[in-house]
Amino acid sequence: MVEAKTRQRRSRRSSSKPARSAVPGENLHLRVPYITRRIPTLDLLDEESLQRIEATADRILAEIGIELREDAEAMALYRAAGAKVTELSSEAWNLKFEPGMLREILKTAPARFTQHARNPANSVEIGGDAMVFAPSYGSPFVMDLDNGRRYGTIADFENLVKLGQSSPWLHHSGGTICEPTDIAVNKRHLDMVYAHIRYSDRAFLGSITAPERAADSIEMCRILFGSDFVDKNCVIMGNFNTTSPLVLDGVTTEGIRTYAEAGQGSIHLPFLLGGAVSPLTMAGAVAQCLAESMASCALTQLVRPGAPAVLAGFLSSMSLRSGSPTFGTPEPALGSLVMGQLARRLEMPLRCAGNFSTSKRPDGQAMQQAMMSMMSAVQGGANYILHSAGFVDGLLSMSYEKFVMDTDMCGALHAYLKGLEVTEDTLGFEALAQNGPGEHMFGTDHTLRHYETAYWDSGLNDDLPFETWEEQGSIDAAQRANQRWKDTLAAYEAPHLDEATDEALKDFIARKKAATADAWY
Repeated sequence: MVEAKTRQRRSRRSSSKPARSAVPGENLHLRVPYITRRIPTLDLLDEESLQRIEATADRILAEIGIELREDAEAMALYRAAGAKVTELSSEAWNLKFEPGMLREILKTAPARFTQHARNPANSVEIGGDAMVFAPSYGSPFVMDLDNGRRYGTIADFENLVKLGQSSPWLHHSGGTICEPTDIAVNKRHLDMVYAHIRYSDRAFLGSITAPERAADSIEMCRILFGSDFVDKNCVIMGNFNTTSPLVLDGVTTEGIRTYAEAGQGSIHLPFLLGGAVSPLTMAGAVAQCLAESMASCALTQLVRPGAPAVLAGFLSSMSLRSGSPTFGTPEPALGSLVMGQLARRLEMPLRCAGNFSTSKRPDGQAMQQAMMSMMSAVQGGANYILHSAGFVDGLLSMSYEKFVMDTDMCGALHAYLKGLEVTEDTLGFEALAQNGPGEHMFGTDHTLRHYETAYWDSGLNDDLPFETWEEQGSIDAAQRANQRWKDTLAAYEAPHLDEATDEALKDFIARKKAATADAWY
């Protein structure tokens, strides 16, 4: 009789839905090329407060202005659009903008756009209700539990791209996932872009450290996608920083123009350290952030109306005892919520926050700070979240272990952002009715239909009883993550890349490297 009931239960399971893998953490039902949010944004400020921030941003732009350095062509574009230009020197100008001028220019920027991946199934939408997670960016050091903190190399760069590609909870390959310091500064961008192309089939960021490196990044995409496709579609983005407070330098604006001329995307990020390059008070920092990012974004539309541009903000607090930046604190998290509101009023995509931490190890501090910051991006409605995995040491280091820990939490956020579905089935009345009061529900039809998809299943957490955990070696989260990244790299298989395309990319890189001497600064 028991055997018959077991067969009957198995029959019900197999007929209700396809079999799914029982591997912990797979969560096949949550896997998507990008997240479509199903929960509302957290709108922190009322209309009057938002208007006061916008008015202060306008006042900054009209009365103080933006200083532009070493890019006469960008200056001419701003002047032709109506900016008041005051020459400070032969290579520097102050730009002032009447209230509303930049908002008018930005009306041609798309509210939502597609960044295409070489695997079309992995193309991402940026803007609206779409949300994209990407790894951390820009660290000169890497660290792991075995070898400690050290300068990053191209081998580390490739490993981290492979880890990102292997996680279903990231959607984008990122950009300078760490600095490959064993390759010359003027040539490493070629190896970095190639690593993203070769070891991932997701969308990625290109170089921004010099306009010619930006051009090389776009040219490699023309080899990968075809020139006609690149001219009509966004296949690469550049992540640009303003020089706060209130400066746009020529390397940045020339790079922005290079991406925009090619119809490619760009992110416009003020890095604001409270008390150092922005007001200590968060409302003032947000107003400055809005002013700087709008001024930078506007350049894209002056070059090529309709070019994708992403409003952005990196808001950071500071220890006033030591002068050190502090990350994962509540005030910048609140600022990120407000940046979400302001971006929606501009109808522009937003990049902000991420899994930030100043911890020097993948420990409790690292994850506590990371979640304070990451949840502000999630709740605030950010569309592109760089620094979603690996960020420690105040962005100076990329941690292999924290990368794995962060991606596991990104998986949980996939479930969180799906929201709560209320239907006759999810209300679960039949689960209670089938066996009645006092009876468990392990074998009910409702449980058997939903047990594989009702809850997110961590691939990393330890949820066993203490005694079992102790018997198995008392392994903590960082140690589990250490083993996980090693297992992931051992199992990694590169996505297919057409052989002729691969050879064309290698030939391009070889010719570029041969044409100039190495420069290490």
